[in-house]
Amino acid sequence: MKKYTHIIWDWNGTLLDDLKLCIAKANVMLSKRGLALIDSIEAHHKIFGFPIKDYYQRAGFDFEKEAFEDLASEFIKMYHENEKDFKLFPEVNSLLSDINKSGIKQIILSASEINNLLRQVKLFDIQDYLDEVLGISDIYAASKILIGKDYMERIKPEKALFIGDTIHDKEVADALGIDCILIANGHQSKETLLNSKAKVLESLNDIRNIIL
Repeated sequence: MKKYTHIIWDWNGTLLDDLKLCIAKANVMLSKRGLALIDSIEAHHKIFGFPIKDYYQRAGFDFEKEAFEDLASEFIKMYHENEKDFKLFPEVNSLLSDINKSGIKQIILSASEINNLLRQVKLFDIQDYLDEVLGISDIYAASKILIGKDYMERIKPEKALFIGDTIHDKEVADALGIDCILIANGHQSKETLLNSKAKVLESLNDIRNIIL
């Protein structure tokens, strides 16, 4: 069994259970513009992906009428309006605690803007389990590969594992040259994730025996 020295976590859809919240906020924006709503989790799964700009287009937003940057700003403002609505997946606290006790370093690497990300992490009082929290410098969620590469060059972890919920997370892991596990409980379906050739599990509980 592999013994990892570092676990790199994605945030949205992996530790933070924000799938339904994201769909609800996107639907507010779509309704406001008279566009068809995302009527199910399955519908969201079919169109979600990175870069987020492409997801907006697949959702029906017209960049000839409105700039992506304006739409992204509108979404982020609504997304953070009621932070009391944010929740972690039920098993997150105990899992992070157990991994921390085992001596494995834990890092969050997210396409979220860093200040928003730090505020969210603090909301759940999990910062003591984490070695670093890494996010991007803007709200446009383009990619986290460069931030991840900087971390790998700086820390040079002996054996790292990336855990996420999207194909992009597998792409990040491949770019960093590390193992990857995808959890089919977030923003993309199990069928989509299996196409990435990553190891795919149903929930965070399923990775305990792999990590610990």
